Amino acid sequence: MGYGDDLLITTLASKIKKKNPERQIIIGDAKERRAFHSPIYENSPYISDCRNLEQNKPTQIIDYHTRNRPYIDYKNSTNSKYVWRKFKPQPGQLFFSEEEKSEAKKIISKAKDYWNHKYHKNYKKIIFLETSSTKINSKQFSVKQKNLNWGEHNWLELINKIKEDYLIIQSVHQETKNNFEIFTPDNMSFRLACAVLNETDFFVGSHGGFGHAAAALNKKAILYFGGWISPETMAYDFHENIYYQHKLSPCGEYGTKCDHCEEARKSITVDTFIKCINKIS
Repeated sequence: MGYGDDLLITTLASKIKKKNPERQIIIGDAKERRAFHSPIYENSPYISDCRNLEQNKPTQIIDYHTRNRPYIDYKNSTNSKYVWRKFKPQPGQLFFSEEEKSEAKKIISKAKDYWNHKYHKNYKKIIFLETSSTKINSKQFSVKQKNLNWGEHNWLELINKIKEDYLIIQSVHQETKNNFEIFTPDNMSFRLACAVLNETDFFVGSHGGFGHAAAALNKKAILYFGGWISPETMAYDFHENIYYQHKLSPCGEYGTKCDHCEEARKSITVDTFIKCINKIS
């Protein structure tokens, strides 16, 4: 769980704050009386910094943490497999600083210079792309992310088919595969990457944090759900959500590498993505 989860709670927090403006709203584990800070909450007028609360103001903690997500059926889940509930996410909220906005515009300018130097023609749209999670090789989340991912060879084939028509800006982090011959800026924080996403036309990638960020920024998106999680659990209506319809979907498998998820990668073609790109372009 990560920034996507943090984004999911921001709209509820804003509603509570507006009804109770005197309260300091924080996110965490109510039972343990422990709050969590996230970069997602920075600059928010609705969520207080739990590390710097005012002692003379009332505080309300929203009970939202890794053991209390509204889209997980905990009763029927196991140590290696999630069972999902039907859930309708509401677009979250992001508030950028002026510095973040300025840095994002600089990156967009560099991307345009890259395009003009390489192609000498107009691009159709600007796409923000993420092909791999930061957790793809983590000890705890690696299997989940590998089951959820569409696969490097699929992303490479897609990129090669569209990179001469669309200006593609790749999300950059320590696990980035940067051999796609597209514009790859210097390593960005998640917040700065979201500020860059806000300057583009739409997002393409796997279901995850950037999909939720795109929703928060009212950006269109094309998301690979594969067969791991269903759009009925975690999709936005104004996004194109690519799902593998199968009797084993959604598998929710995070304990072992999933053959069913491999079938999803093979079944969902590059042409499926291209049709979605053409649809929203």
